[in-house]
Amino acid sequence: MCAELAGEGEDVGADLRQAVEALQKALDERELEVMLTGEHDAGDAILTIHPGAGGTESQDWAEMLYRMYLRWAEARGYRIEELDYQKGEEAGIKSSTLMIRGRDAYGFLRAESGVHRLVRISPFDSSGRRHTSFASVYAYPDLNEDIEVAIEEKDLRVDTYRSSGAGGQHVNVTDSAVRVTHLPTGIVVSCQNERSQHRNRDMAMKVLKARLYDMERRKRDEKRAAVEGAKKDIDFGSQIRSYVLQPYTLVKDHRTGFERGDVQRVLDGDLDPFIKAFLLGRSRSAGAPAGGTAR
Repeated sequence: MCAELAGEGEDVGADLRQAVEALQKALDERELEVMLTGEHDAGDAILTIHPGAGGTESQDWAEMLYRMYLRWAEARGYRIEELDYQKGEEAGIKSSTLMIRGRDAYGFLRAESGVHRLVRISPFDSSGRRHTSFASVYAYPDLNEDIEVAIEEKDLRVDTYRSSGAGGQHVNVTDSAVRVTHLPTGIVVSCQNERSQHRNRDMAMKVLKARLYDMERRKRDEKRAAVEGAKKDIDFGSQIRSYVLQPYTLVKDHRTGFERGDVQRVLDGDLDPFIKAFLLGRSRSAGAPAGGTAR
């Protein structure tokens, strides 16, 4: 069709570029999907975000990451459910848990699991000094109901409190929000999305089940534990990716070496190049011969 129009003197350059870009996007998408070979990669994901040490600075950084993943998920057409959102005292968030629903959500987001580091001139420092902040991001699979995870009631402490969502939304005058602590592991899960305390408890148990399952699977899989960084303290030296706003602009993934200079674009949700680099590196490592390293 384009050739026929060109023969008639029509300017089809823009149409050709658009067609090539659409084809390239489809090929990139297919390439990503081929690299998703994990048991739960095709399913939904539970994403948790927690600030590291540093008070307001880290809490603000955690909220920036929260926004980044919302933008990324929205661009992909994923459905987002906010399960928990704990606001910081001055700014940012103390924690957040999101359910990201859509094809391959977990397969993509598991590439984001680890500590994320931010370097910038602090908006909270009147002296205009440069600060380094940390926050952790972890993705867990939304498990099928037929997967059994043994949880005994005696191992649980369940607390209720008054819920308050992002921006003051979903405020409830009753103590409908639920916090479940798994005593043997110390894992704490909160849910305040639902109006009913019973439904919040069910969702909190769903998240706890996913986290316990993931923890046990990492224990059995040394390679997976290495990829996800053994979940070190949220501090310097344990980060998987750095976002530098001053004295220069750069986002660099320390696992793959992939980097981008347009930090704002990344913070606006353009994560696919980083995810692709991670999945490609993992795929090459899995295919490396015993005792060797894929290059």
